[in-house]
Amino acid sequence: MTITAPALAGTAVRPRGPLGEAVLDALTATEAADQETLTREAEAALHSCSDITTDEDVQLTLFLLYASAYGTLDGLDAGREWDPALIAVRLMLENAFERTLRARVAMPDLPEPTADAVARALFALVAADDGPSLSRHLARRATNEQAHEFLVQRSIYTLREADPHSWAIPRLSGSPKAALVEIQSDEYGGGRPDRVHAELFAKALRGAGLDDTYGAYVDDVPAITLASHNMMSMFGLNRRLIGAIVGHLAAFEMTSSIPNRLYADGLRRLGFGDDVTDYFDEHVEADAVHEQIAARDLAGGLAAQHPHLLPDIMFGAAACLAIDGAVAGHMLDAWERQSSSLRTGVTA
Repeated sequence: MTITAPALAGTAVRPRGPLGEAVLDALTATEAADQETLTREAEAALHSCSDITTDEDVQLTLFLLYASAYGTLDGLDAGREWDPALIAVRLMLENAFERTLRARVAMPDLPEPTADAVARALFALVAADDGPSLSRHLARRATNEQAHEFLVQRSIYTLREADPHSWAIPRLSGSPKAALVEIQSDEYGGGRPDRVHAELFAKALRGAGLDDTYGAYVDDVPAITLASHNMMSMFGLNRRLIGAIVGHLAAFEMTSSIPNRLYADGLRRLGFGDDVTDYFDEHVEADAVHEQIAARDLAGGLAAQHPHLLPDIMFGAAACLAIDGAVAGHMLDAWERQSSSLRTGVTA
């Protein structure tokens, strides 16, 4: 199987509609963006959007706007990061995205705002999740081509692993801050550059014969994959959503250890070497520890400090399960139809 990265054009990304084209032009320009034009395009895109989580133009546009903040794509002018017109468009899209998530994600019952009660509630929420299991499919049934698609889909977040959640560090204090820093220190290799999780995943991509350049496969992944990353970025970059990004990380860590063991098993079954499986093996033990810290010390500790954030903590966790479940469902549905889960560039 060959997966062809898009031709580089300054940003390695092609717009997926009029809004994305206008925003990409503004992000690569040397002059301030035109507020009227961008607002008009954003309003038109949202008006014609039937489901924002799967709208290619909107999700790609949000991805580009967040990429400007992260500095993850070549060709985006750093001077445009805080362009008022672009920030206004981002706010319009974020408001619509958040409204959809809050309307769609089923809110669990709220526990008492104590560390133990919140941890128990989060573990119960994860245990009750009946979303599709991508990890079981990869362990038992996935083809070599599907394993490559899985790695491509994961590259959008995992080549920048931990970065969206790190936005929360300066917004926390006391034990929740210490808990998050403890988790993130492991994610960033504990001082060892070769053990940074994003670097381990880059090695896995290379071992599988794929491009480890960030953004190489943005054109190939569908909107729902971008939505998963964009949701993290939205939660992390907006201080008012500190509870949501903390809840998201808790659910993310609590659904990592066992799936990563199955991913590693499946990749070994297909003949991939240690250079590919090392990333997943690393997470089996690490995330078994992280889930306890994230649930009790981080999420539970924050709820105990600031009880008014409890609803958003539980919302962030539930949203993580819902959107990541939708990503898995998209991939499994495509494979069940003997089709590709990617948009472009795949040949058998």
